[in-house]
Order: sequence, then C-alpha cells, then structure tokens
Amino acid sequence: MACSARNFSDGWVDVSRPKVGLVLSGGGARGAYEAGVIRYLREELPSALGGHVPLDILCGTSVGAITACFLAATMDEPATQGRELERIWSELSLERVYKVQGEDLWTITRKLWRAATNEPVRPEGWRLYDLLHPEPLEEMVRTRASWPRISANLARGRFDALSVSATQISTGKTIVFVQRREGGVPPWSRDPYTEARETILGPEHALASAAIPLLFRAVKIGEEYFCDGSIRQNTPLSPALRLGADRVLIVSLKAPRPDEPPADKPRHRAYPTTPMVMGKVLNALMLDHTDYDLDRMHRFNAILETGRRTYGPDFVEKINETVRAMRGQPYRVVHDLVLRPSRDIAAIAVKHARKDRLALSGSPTLPTKLLHRIAQSQLLTEADLASYLLFDGEYARDLIHLAMEDTHARREELIRFFGEAMDGSRAAAG
Repeated sequence: MACSARNFSDGWVDVSRPKVGLVLSGGGARGAYEAGVIRYLREELPSALGGHVPLDILCGTSVGAITACFLAATMDEPATQGRELERIWSELSLERVYKVQGEDLWTITRKLWRAATNEPVRPEGWRLYDLLHPEPLEEMVRTRASWPRISANLARGRFDALSVSATQISTGKTIVFVQRREGGVPPWSRDPYTEARETILGPEHALASAAIPLLFRAVKIGEEYFCDGSIRQNTPLSPALRLGADRVLIVSLKAPRPDEPPADKPRHRAYPTTPMVMGKVLNALMLDHTDYDLDRMHRFNAILETGRRTYGPDFVEKINETVRAMRGQPYRVVHDLVLRPSRDIAAIAVKHARKDRLALSGSPTLPTKLLHRIAQSQLLTEADLASYLLFDGEYARDLIHLAMEDTHARREELIRFFGEAMDGSRAAAG
C-alpha cells in the first residue's frame, strides 16, 4: 500500500496500528442494548481519548448485523451514530413491527385449517408470518440507512471491512457476506459449514441475517434463501479475526453466567406451552459461544507469548513462515474486551410486557395481547421469548440506559483498550 496513513474523523490514522474490530451479537429486540453501547462509545469516550474511537472492522449477526450495517453507512458522522440508533429503537412499537392486517378469528382459523389440511393458501405454502406481518420492520431496515454510503465510507478509508453472517437454508451453512476496502475475501476457515463471500452489502443481507426462523420471513439473495445467522454463529468473533482485527470489542446480549451452578428449580409438571417451547428454541438458536471462542483465543495468545519468552522475539515470525502456507493467515496475539448486560434482560422484558399500558391501552392488537399473555407466567423460557420479540420503545430505552451504565462501569478498561490505537492516530498526525 502506497499510503501510510488514512483519514479518520478529524485526524489521521497510521495504517500500521492495531486494527479494532467490533463484534455485535444476535438477540432480536435485545439489540437495543447495542445501541446504548454505541452511544457511550461515541459520546462519552472522545473527551477522554482526544477523538472518536476507531472501529475498523464491523462484524454482526442477526440484530447485530443491522447495527453493524447502520454504523458502516454512517461512519462519516460518528458523533451522531449513538443518538440516532437510540431514536430508531425508541420509536418502535409492537403495532408497528407486527402488523396483523385484516385478520379476525375467522380468517386466522381458516388459515390454520388450510395449513393443517394442506389446502393451498398460495403456491409456496403457508407460514406463521402470514398472520404477523413483519413488513414495517423490514421497511425500517431498508430506509433508515443510506446503503450506498457503506461503499463510499469504505472507499474514503473511514473503516476497513464489514461482515454479515446468515444461514443458507438449503445447506445449513453459515455464509459470511464480506465487503472490504481493498476488495476480495481474505483466507478463510476450512470449516465445511462456513463460507465467506465477497459482496456489496445491502438491506437484504441484514434482513436475512436477522430473519428469526418461523417468526420472520426468509430472505432471497440471488437464487438462495437465507435466515438468521445466529443458528450457527451468534457472536461473529471468527470473521473479525479473519478480517484482520488485532483487538476485538465484543458486545454480548446475555448476562454473565454465575460462578456457582444455579439451584435446582421446581419442576413444571404441566404440559409445556407453545411460548415456553418457542422461548427454549430461541435460546438454543441464539446460544452464546463467546466464552468458548475467547477461551480458545486466549490459549493461542498464551502459546505465542510463552514461545516468545522461551525462544526469543522472532518466535512468532518463524512459526508464521509455515503457518501462512497451511492456513492462509499468520498467528498473532489478539486483545479482547467483552461488554455484557449486568442484569438479566429477560427480567426487564417481562416487567414491560406486564404493564397495563402495553396490554390494555386503546384497542390492543393480537401481538400486543400475545406478548402480555406470555409475560403472565413466571417461566424463564417464556420471559426469554418476550425479551427477543418485545420491539417496544420503553423497553428499548431501558436496555439503552442499562448499556450506558454497564459501559461506564468499564470506562477505564475501554480507555486502555483503545489507547494504543488512539496513540497511533496521534503519532501519525504529528
């Protein structure tokens, strides 16, 4: 590369400095928490660091893919990103996200009967979202970001790469859609169930990544159908590393596991309800592998550091002479920082779903009634279901506030985490 520095926000960034990757998880309506983290990074940290933090590589799955694409499209306006994300989430309501147009008891019963008897409703068959229409949410994704600006911001060097993970329905593979400033796809994993594809990312990729099975419609890209990327890759750490991140900031949407095993819960002898089963399925689909992936990365870091201490500073370079030919990429030490909710998001969701405001105001719609009924039980799995599906402004604002508090509690760690990259920016500017 001929140029040794590139423009970032108001300064210049040394291209040789460590690359910072932002990894955003899946979790449906829990994604409002990510908006709070972004707002803190953009509004509260610049004063301490002397400028906006660099986010070079953006990787998202499911709702995290929508957030990552929004950030990529607005990377030329970092100061407003957090506030705009908060505004989008705060304006959501169940009535806007889940529209039940023209449905009554007769039409719903008729559709269910046709599905049960295989009577054709339309050539491609009947789906659950024939009742709950997600068009308003899809329209928001298509219109709230200027998608061509992703390519423009990449070309101007405001960030380096963006990836969105989705599940290919016909094969079950995770397809990682990649758009990079220099083009192409770097050497990727040999996992037969993961494939990276170069593309120009658009709203269909984000919608495909966020298409929760059974609830949201699958999305056709080219000649193939895709659904939620969380099925196999809820936290896209691997794409961030493959795209060259030396430091990864990971935003998880699940509270940390307790150090001690939970006490045995009383068994529920009643037959499991549909919301209970759906909550269990969503938890399984969005299983958070962050701890496992990080543990494996930390072991590699320890091996490399031990090798340097034992065999000298050129240990890693010598190892990589062989490793590059085998795996396409060299080994390197990667630093990480994980931000998680300090409270159980499911408990926050159930509090909101039980509010009279949500259930009884005006003429409540079918999804409003459904979420209220789900929240009546104390079953954790049903509360989890509400936390994924409760696209409600007040709930979102609570998650954003929690995220800002949690991120502030890690302020000093964040300053250290971004410090080396920011020092590189200032050195190049000088």
